[in-house]
Amino acid sequence: MLSENPRHPYYPIDTVIAQYTPNETSLLSLLTTASIGTTAVLSAVFILVRILRPSLSRADQIAILWFFLSGTMHCLFEGYFMLNHNRMGSAQDFFGQLWKEYALSDSRYMTADTMVLCMETITVLVWGPLCLLVVYAIFTRSSLRHPLQMTVCLSHLYGDSLYYATSLYDHYVHERSYCRPEPFYFWVYYFLMNFIWIVVPLYYFLQSVRTIQNAFERLETTSFGRKTR
Repeated sequence: MLSENPRHPYYPIDTVIAQYTPNETSLLSLLTTASIGTTAVLSAVFILVRILRPSLSRADQIAILWFFLSGTMHCLFEGYFMLNHNRMGSAQDFFGQLWKEYALSDSRYMTADTMVLCMETITVLVWGPLCLLVVYAIFTRSSLRHPLQMTVCLSHLYGDSLYYATSLYDHYVHERSYCRPEPFYFWVYYFLMNFIWIVVPLYYFLQSVRTIQNAFERLETTSFGRKTR
């Protein structure tokens, strides 16, 4: 019979993770499967876009891949956490083991932390579908593309900032760290893997701001030209 609070590798060491069992699959196998699966899905999307909408620019094709990746990760991977947050310690399916590996950098995912659970739930139910709606807007050249793109990018910037701020506040103010002490887990898992969702959304947010700004400037120029005739 499993102990209610078995020993585990997560920090703080006094964290209670009910029914914890170590991953049965090696890290190399988990990362290889995730990489192959992600590459295969994105390649299929890229080929379909090239076939169905060959006139799209390369920049728009890359944007579709980014927002599709974000949307599917939010809805599927983070959706898994939302639905299974109370049994993460004992999970041995593929997504569960990936979360247990990532949680070495943030044990809040093993304890159904309120902030993390609420943030991920909003991400799954709102921002994930909105990312996929941006994909559709780019594909169909909808005029809603940039308002939607700007909204979802701002949500990523806010969500990541809040995610960093809450854990770092606990670390420096309450002296409670959720990350293992090895630099790898902090800089690669915690910092780098989340920082991507700041850098890329910031680029697309600024792209939308410039596009909307240029559209209004052209509109004002056209309106002024009509008035002076």
